[in-house]
Amino acid sequence: MAKKLSRRTLATYVADRLIAGDAPAGVVMQLAAYLVESRRTKELGLIVRDVAYFLAEKGTVHATITSAFDLSAETQKAIEAFIKEETGGTTVSFDTLIDPTVLGGVKISLPGRELDQTVAHQLTVLKTRFKKA
Repeated sequence: MAKKLSRRTLATYVADRLIAGDAPAGVVMQLAAYLVESRRTKELGLIVRDVAYFLAEKGTVHATITSAFDLSAETQKAIEAFIKEETGGTTVSFDTLIDPTVLGGVKISLPGRELDQTVAHQLTVLKTRFKKA
């Protein structure tokens, strides 16, 4: 049986290997083999989140951008510049999700933080404030 390593140790190892330029498929296979052998496959989601956090700390940021409509190339570049400025990251990649329920605006989800400037969020905030008054 393999020695039990903490989630943080596993995530740091994976992030370091990816930054060093190792093939992602090989790193993922090593992680998967360890998790299966140590019967910790249920922790995969948490480890992936931790890997994203450690990669962001080291300058490689992956974000998820949610909006009601397709974003123009100009808007995507502006968001990328904003993410670099806010995180100090050198490499930024992101996935875009189209969600008509946000009505307008954007939500930027980064490892460890989130900026929600959607109309749906603003309406929720207003609704909450009026309930308290």
